[in-house]
Amino acid sequence: MSAPAAPPAMSTRATVKCDVLIVGAGIAGCATALMLTRRGKSVTLLERDQAGTRASAVNFGGVRQNGRDLRELPLAMRAREMWDHLPELIGLDGEFRATGNLRLASDEAREVQLAEFHQKAGALGLQLEMLDRPQLKARYPWLSDKPRLGVLCPSDGHANPRLVAPAFAGAAQEAGANLIEHAEVTEGWYSSGEFQLRVADGRTFAAPVLVNCAGAWAGKIAGWFDEPVTLVPEIPQVQVTEPLPYRIRPVLGFVGGDFYLRQTLRGSILFGSGQGRATADATRSRPLPETMRRGMEIAIDFIPGLAQVPVIRSWTGVDGDTVDGVCVLGQSETHPGLFHAFGFNGHGFLLGPAVGAVLRELICDGKTPTEIDELGIGRFRTPTTGSTSEQSNSLPPLRGKDAEA
Repeated sequence: MSAPAAPPAMSTRATVKCDVLIVGAGIAGCATALMLTRRGKSVTLLERDQAGTRASAVNFGGVRQNGRDLRELPLAMRAREMWDHLPELIGLDGEFRATGNLRLASDEAREVQLAEFHQKAGALGLQLEMLDRPQLKARYPWLSDKPRLGVLCPSDGHANPRLVAPAFAGAAQEAGANLIEHAEVTEGWYSSGEFQLRVADGRTFAAPVLVNCAGAWAGKIAGWFDEPVTLVPEIPQVQVTEPLPYRIRPVLGFVGGDFYLRQTLRGSILFGSGQGRATADATRSRPLPETMRRGMEIAIDFIPGLAQVPVIRSWTGVDGDTVDGVCVLGQSETHPGLFHAFGFNGHGFLLGPAVGAVLRELICDGKTPTEIDELGIGRFRTPTTGSTSEQSNSLPPLRGKDAEA
């Protein structure tokens, strides 16, 4: 699919121009806007709904390097350093606490997988601690006997996405970014050295640089510029209990991603397992009772003390999964001035600040010190022809696997 050289119909409104256009005002898009405006760029940020209200705000709130695909680990490690300086970046700490992230394996195959991650991630500089079953029981007596092995990353933790996501949007605006909400992008093309976008009400915007941070809808935008990527909607479902005495300090995650849990500073237990349901266009979603029940069963299986604790509410959100479970980040291979940051597979909450920093460096300096070569959109090209084409539609089933962020 080729991007049209000119719009199919011209608008009578004047085109709004700037240095950089960004589509999508989640944390990644807003962090990019914030950092570019601080480098003196004029930025317009287009958001189909309200800034920071979709995946960036309704995720589980995990801030983790533990359990990441190794291709994302350099980006995750840079991001984690930035979380220590969140107040200087956006004016608040977002309730971030480095309580640790504990990955658990409950069968032999996952035990091998977890031990392999411990070895390989440790070799890349991530500080981890391996705990066998007796050590797990001694340190975390509220755990059942089911976990066979654990890997703890002490520097990981959790934060409140409902504070962090809007704060990035506010900081970007204060820095000078032009945030336009309720502006769904419906068309895009490249002409005379500029990317031009049209939104649903007919307004058009143009810039020599375009950043695609459109979340679950980013694959469509990439396709307008000859780089189509099929994204599978992910609908992670999270439940929350009534407040309890604070006891569960680390964030829990399971190898295979079938369960994740944390306790908030206020005492509520947040946990998730499985998927909710989305509308056909993936713009809205809702929880499913069977998913909630299954999550409760797993929670009790691993933490028996939760058996009598009431669950008071549940929610879902929509993210976009790539076929290989790893995000897309970097420069286009078809159009100079086009950059992508999407496909965060339900675990992009931690990455947002570093995504903004990397894109600022690529746009302003032409390079970044962070290793992102394996995150490029070119990995979805068809290797036999060397030209961009649709990737295979043979995709794995919907995953909730790292919806903990």
